Amino acid sequence: MIVNNTIQNDLIYPVDNFPVVKEKVLSWIQQFDTFSFLDNHQYHIEPHTQECLVAAGTKRKIVASPGEALAALQKFIDEKKQCWLFGHLGYDLKNELEQLSSDHDDHIGFPDLFFFEPKVLIRFNETKMVIEAEEPERVFDEIMNAEIRTHRITGSFKINSRIAKEKYISIIDQLKQHILRGDCYEINFCQEFFANDADIEPLQVYLQLSRLSPNPFSAFYRTGDKWLICASPERYLQKNGSKIVSQPIKGTSKRVPGNAIADDHSKEELFLSSKDRSENVMVVDLVRNDLSKICKEGTISVDELYGVYSFPQVHQMISTISGELRKDVSFSEIISATFPMGSMTGAPKKKVMELIEQYEQTKRGIFSGAIGYISPSGNFDFNVVIRSILYNSSAKYLSYQAGSGITFYSDAEREWEECLIKIQAMKQVLE
Repeated sequence: MIVNNTIQNDLIYPVDNFPVVKEKVLSWIQQFDTFSFLDNHQYHIEPHTQECLVAAGTKRKIVASPGEALAALQKFIDEKKQCWLFGHLGYDLKNELEQLSSDHDDHIGFPDLFFFEPKVLIRFNETKMVIEAEEPERVFDEIMNAEIRTHRITGSFKINSRIAKEKYISIIDQLKQHILRGDCYEINFCQEFFANDADIEPLQVYLQLSRLSPNPFSAFYRTGDKWLICASPERYLQKNGSKIVSQPIKGTSKRVPGNAIADDHSKEELFLSSKDRSENVMVVDLVRNDLSKICKEGTISVDELYGVYSFPQVHQMISTISGELRKDVSFSEIISATFPMGSMTGAPKKKVMELIEQYEQTKRGIFSGAIGYISPSGNFDFNVVIRSILYNSSAKYLSYQAGSGITFYSDAEREWEECLIKIQAMKQVLE
C-alpha cells in the first residue's frame, strides 16, 4: 500500500519486517550489472544519515584514472544538478594528487574512480521505504516478490598470505628505522590475503559477513565482474550543508566474547594505551591540517578525542574532527585536500605513501579508498574501505587486506596479531 505520494516518481511504502525486506532488496538488485547497497546496520554513530541506501542500474557513469580524474568527476557532477550519484574513490588517486606511482599487481581491477547516476534509488529503514524510479510501484512489487536466495557461500579454496610472518616482521623493523631517521612519524602498513580459483556467491558472503560482523559503514557494491563485500566501521568524510566531518580510526583491541570482565579490560587497555593514543592524536592533527585547506579559519574543532567504540569483532579508538567549509568549495577540492585519508596512510602523508609503495606487496586498489554517495543537495557521506572482501568473478580471484599503524614503539609480533584480529570475521565467513 502506498502511504504517501510526495512527488512524481518518488513513492513511500511501509516496511513491516525490516530484516526480510532487506534481504529481498539484496536479492532484487542482483539483476543489475552495477549497484551500491550502503547499510548502517542500525548503528547511530553521530552524525547519522541513512539506514539503508540503495542505487541500482545506470543512467550515466564516469570511469577515470589518475591524471585528470577529479576534474572529470567535477564536470560529471556539474553536468546534471539535483541527482544522486554513487561510487568509489580508489587509493591510487594519490598518483594524481602527488608525484607518486603504483606498480604492484592488481588482480581485482576496480577502476581508480567510478561514479554512476542510478536508475533506481531506494532509501529505507525499520518503518518505511522510499523508491525513486520511473515505475516505483513496479519496483516495489518486484522487491516484495523477490525470493530470498539461499545458495551456498563458497566452493573449496585456500587463503594464502602475500607476506610470510618472518618477512612481515622484517619489514616492520625496516619501517621503524625510517621513523628513527626522521623520514616519517607513523605509517599504515598493509598486507594481502588472497585466493586463486575462488568460487563464491557474493550475496551470501555479504549476508553472512553482515550477520557475523555488522558495522556502521558496510557496503555491498558491484561494477561488472568486480565485487566489494565491505564491513567497515570507519567514516572517511561527511558533508551536511557547510559542515564537514571526519572520523578517523586509530587504535584496535580484540573483543572477548562470553567474558564481560576481560572484554571491558581490553576496552580499558585500548583507552589508556599510550601507543594507540599517540597514533590517534597524530592522525587527528593530520586531518585538522587537511581540513584547514578547505574550511573557514577558526572553525575546525576536535569534537571527540580517544572515543572508544565497541563493534562485534573489535574495540576501536575513534576521534571526530569537524569544520565549516569555505563558500563555493567544490567536491573535487574537498577530496584533493583530504584524500587518501590519514588513518590509512600516516604522517607526513606524501613520504609515507612513498614508503607504502616501497614495502607493500600488493596494489591497494579500492581497499583503503572510499565508497559512498553524493545527494541531490550536494551533501555526501563516504566510508573507508577496510574489513572488506574483494572479488573478481571472471578471474575467480579473491582478496582481503589488513593493516596497522606503525610507530617507533610498535612491536612487530603485536602488529601481526592486530592484522589477524581484523581479518578474523572475513576468514571465518570464507572458511
